[in-house]
Amino acid sequence: MEAATVQEVALGSMLKVKEASPTDAEEPQTSPRQGASSPIPQLLAPLEELPKIWLPRALRQTYIRKVGDTVNLLVPFQGKPKPQASWTHNGCALDANRVSVRNGERDSILFIREAQRADSGCYKLSVQLGGLEATATIDILVIERPGPPQSVKLVDVWGSSATLEWTPPQDTGNTALLGYTVQKADTKSGLWFTVRERYHRTNCIISNLIVGNSYAFRVFAENQCGLSETAPITADLAHIQKAATVYKTKGFAQRDFSEAPKFTQPLANCTTVTGYDTQLFCCVRACPKPKITWLKNKMDIQGNPKYRALTQLGICSLEIRKPGPFDGGIYTCKAVNPLGEASVDCRVDVIAPL
Repeated sequence: MEAATVQEVALGSMLKVKEASPTDAEEPQTSPRQGASSPIPQLLAPLEELPKIWLPRALRQTYIRKVGDTVNLLVPFQGKPKPQASWTHNGCALDANRVSVRNGERDSILFIREAQRADSGCYKLSVQLGGLEATATIDILVIERPGPPQSVKLVDVWGSSATLEWTPPQDTGNTALLGYTVQKADTKSGLWFTVRERYHRTNCIISNLIVGNSYAFRVFAENQCGLSETAPITADLAHIQKAATVYKTKGFAQRDFSEAPKFTQPLANCTTVTGYDTQLFCCVRACPKPKITWLKNKMDIQGNPKYRALTQLGICSLEIRKPGPFDGGIYTCKAVNPLGEASVDCRVDVIAPL
């Protein structure tokens, strides 16, 4: 008898699987057309449902778990009568000490109590029925935190910036890295602050450091499980020093302020009343400071108690105390220094009271 096609099996065709043994010849004949030595066919039950696996949508892409998590996969299938379901891991039989399988009427469950990285790989479910087979593959990835970066070092410090370099970790946690997290801490507070997150390069420049502080740096590696448990710290501190300011002055010629005496405000003529104090004022400019002499009618009156002479900030004053009729006349203020001399005059008249 020729082999049956898949369509015939689906329609419930009766298939012959083996011939009767010689002892079967002693049994009663079922048809007058069959001879005594004719074989008796044995028939299979028809297939009511073809084998098929209904793979959940969540398992159609890589199924990711963390180390220590439980893996519990339920995969429905169909087939009548009950098909045979079996699992393999990377083409090999499952390790019964680590993986448990329960096959039901309509589904198969794969269970791992505590997943380890060695459990990662391709799991294949095979459902067989009447010479027909349906398969489905599930990729499982078990990951953990990455190891710390290697050889973190301080390369250069300039101004308020520092340059760091490091090498990738030896263990990435069985998955790709998402980047690196860079932190800084000043020696005064000792607190760590994040300055870079999910940074993809293995070198970076840290700017805006405070002048006068010293900084240490550390670098974490990061993947889907999180940051590495430890982070290496730079052996050297970054000392941010205040740059010395150099002021460059332009050369200039020293100005010579020396000059001969010159009166900028002369004496003014005045009339006073007998018995009333009178003051005379004038202003002189000179460098070096001049010597001031007061004269009356060209006679030196220095040391005379009737007169009081003062000089302050170039302002010269002469006080005539209670002048009488004989105190009238020509008063002269004379200024002398090594560069020259100058003088101013005024007339003072003294009148009797009315």
